Order: sequence, then C-alpha cells, then structure tokens
Amino acid sequence: MNDGFAQLPKPPYYAVIFSSQRNAHDEEGYGSTAQRMVELAREQPGFLGVESTRGADGFGITVAYWESEESILAWRRHAEHAAARERGRSDWYDHFELRVAKVERAYGWDRQ
Repeated sequence: MNDGFAQLPKPPYYAVIFSSQRNAHDEEGYGSTAQRMVELAREQPGFLGVESTRGADGFGITVAYWESEESILAWRRHAEHAAARERGRSDWYDHFELRVAKVERAYGWDRQ
C-alpha cells in the first residue's frame, strides 16, 4: 500500500491522519480492503494523495491529503468506505485515532 511520498500541490490543503493499532487477529480481508480504500479514494474528487506505513507491532499511520473539508466529508459518506470503517471497528483494530488538519506550509529535502 505504501507508494512512498505523495506528490502534493502547494498548500493550503487538508490532511486526514489515521493512526491505528491492529489487533492480534489476522483477519482475512484486511490487506485487500486497505488497498481497495486507497484505490477508491484516488477516484474521489478532491483527493490529492496518501502516505501510509505499518510497523511489525501493528501500529500504523495513514495520511490522506484532500483539497477541502467538503471532499473529506464526501469521502466519509461514501458507502463502501463506511462499510470498511465498520469492519475495522468490529474486526481489525484495537484502537484508532483520526485527526483532520489544514496544512498551511510544507517543505522537504532530498539528498541527490
């Protein structure tokens, strides 16, 4: 699921930060559902990119970038995304936190 760094426009834009702790169950369908959510998000108006990582201990962070709060709310209302969220609560996560932030400034560095 991790394609590296998202290629993003100049700010401002929004970041939805999803931090989660997977449970000890190795439930079938998690990986395919996570990949489907990324594919589906990429099809949504206002989606800008995603960055995601998960450690061996099950702790993960996914940051999805969006043009506006309206595009974030539309994604939240998407039926397939809502079903995946419910499956996460019932089957895959022990705990999660979701934060929405407006990115006002962004910069990076690259060794070349």
